[in-house]
Amino acid sequence: MNAARYAEHLAIFVEVARGGSFSAVARRHGATPSTITRKIDMLEEFVGTNLLVRSTRALLLTEAGETLFARGVSVLEALTDIHNEVIALSDSMYGTLRISCLPTFGKLHVLPWLADLQQRHPSMRIDLDLTERLTNPSVERLDAAIRIGKLKDSSLFAKQIGTQRWVICASPDYLRQRGHPSDLEDLRRLRLIDKLHDPHSMCWRRLVEKGHIDQIEAAFRCDDFEAMRQAALCGLGAAFLPDWVIAQDLAAGALIRLFDDPEGREDGIHLVRALPKMSAKLEVFHQALSNHLGQVRIGGCLPASR
Repeated sequence: MNAARYAEHLAIFVEVARGGSFSAVARRHGATPSTITRKIDMLEEFVGTNLLVRSTRALLLTEAGETLFARGVSVLEALTDIHNEVIALSDSMYGTLRISCLPTFGKLHVLPWLADLQQRHPSMRIDLDLTERLTNPSVERLDAAIRIGKLKDSSLFAKQIGTQRWVICASPDYLRQRGHPSDLEDLRRLRLIDKLHDPHSMCWRRLVEKGHIDQIEAAFRCDDFEAMRQAALCGLGAAFLPDWVIAQDLAAGALIRLFDDPEGREDGIHLVRALPKMSAKLEVFHQALSNHLGQVRIGGCLPASR
């Protein structure tokens, strides 16, 4: 018998012991007396001794039954207290909110508004796990994870908060030196910034494989989107990056949009969680993040989906 089943049968036993009747308990649960009797039988089998002396006139507790009843009442009251405490936490701003996301995404689109959120909710603490690893809220101690791309884990609940699109860009100074390309083929005149390891063909490699551009030899490569962005800002060449990495630079004119993704690829940005209902802390985090992404024009808050 597992812990959940044991707690269920223990609660039934306590009710029977208090009321002295299988029938009364059965009526409260919408069950038959024989169903309640079987649960008590299973509990007695599990503990290895009789808990009740049964007769046609009354039900009496054995010595073992009296011990289990006394301890069982306190255990069930403690479970109720724990449940109420957890519910209170989920409906309040008290406690720690644990979120994971890509390092570049966290630095650009979470950290800028966290101070304001904590000023409004000073009792809430935040643990932000900046990682390239694909975390799973179901098996790790996380309230949610921000994921970009197709969701493969159907056991998680997801809320789409934006859409990732890809942009080819370069700095104004670099374009003044090398000239503005007229089409994709004209990119051969420019030095290119690329992802060092790209097993899923996200960056320039994808455009080469689909025949949009010829084979390239990048002038600078690294695995960090933030470093690729900085390289483009410094004039090392043209980069092909997600819009959420460079949206604010494009708006400020620090980078110039050369071409949109010729494939028009779009990937959902999701806040994924293990539980169907968001806690109050996660709700305010989600709203603040959605507002920020809307302001920088990276998608918007869309209807929830599983």
